Amino acid sequence: MLLTPVEFGQIAQGMGVVVLVAALITGIAFVRQWGWRFRLVGITSFSVVLTVGLFALSIAPITRTSVSGSVRYSLVYDRYGTQAVISVPPTVTAPQLEATLKQAADNLFSSGRSGHGENQLTIRARTVVHLSDSLSQPVYIGQVKRSLHQRKDPNMEVQIYPEQLAELARFAPNVSE
Repeated sequence: MLLTPVEFGQIAQGMGVVVLVAALITGIAFVRQWGWRFRLVGITSFSVVLTVGLFALSIAPITRTSVSGSVRYSLVYDRYGTQAVISVPPTVTAPQLEATLKQAADNLFSSGRSGHGENQLTIRARTVVHLSDSLSQPVYIGQVKRSLHQRKDPNMEVQIYPEQLAELARFAPNVSE
């Protein structure tokens, strides 16, 4: 069962009440010099941490986008800058690759990325071909460029490299993810 941001907000409000009650009891414990007053400090502090976390989830929940026609990908490189690399199966088709790049562009968006003067995130898709038993080579078969600042980027650019996809067919018996 997935909770919605509204439900996280309601739970955070309830936890806020728990924090106030715990703080009140902690204050009474200190005034009356109860032996377990420091345990109440821990309980109150932990309740504050939980409340802050629930409040954060009510603002921006952790969700993943699923684009129809996409294939499973693995994140190979991402330092939360302007470049990322994903790995796709070598059997991917051009329509599947386009859908997968769009899905990765949406899932890897983060407002906390450092642009260092750039305003676009570039996600490159690659697979690996084995030229021989001891030699493998990554093959980049597409990329997507999207805004670092807009979650729903209307100017997202998807590029598929058809010559590289055709090259994969040449290594069909020797390809691996």
